[in-house]
Amino acid sequence: MRDLLRGAGLRCTGPRVAVLQHFQTRRRPLSHGELVEALADREFDAATIYRNLIDLEGAGLVSRVNVGDNVWRFELRGQDTETQSEHPHFVCIECGEITCLAQVRVKLTPAPGSLKSVVNHVSEILLKGQCMRCA
Repeated sequence: MRDLLRGAGLRCTGPRVAVLQHFQTRRRPLSHGELVEALADREFDAATIYRNLIDLEGAGLVSRVNVGDNVWRFELRGQDTETQSEHPHFVCIECGEITCLAQVRVKLTPAPGSLKSVVNHVSEILLKGQCMRCA
């Protein structure tokens, strides 16, 4: 973690290391509130965790996503260029579970008969439906 932070030009602090370590154990984006709760035993205040999330995002170590509920969630970015690309997320409309679809690539193509696509760059794709547990 220390090398990762230093390589991104950030100081290696206890809260930053704790946030990155916690992200390594999760496979889905987490909200600021979820991180505050998860790291409560470390006695970091909520503002410190938020400032560090913003710093980590600015350094390219975490990504910020909105899954449609106006709550920013953060997730660890991969260290190689393949996993650093944006990936879609799935939200179950029944239980609210959020899943990263890191192995899924979505390609948008113009509809037949259209002159050209109005889409130049897509930064987020969100899929909604029922997860396997709720179906």
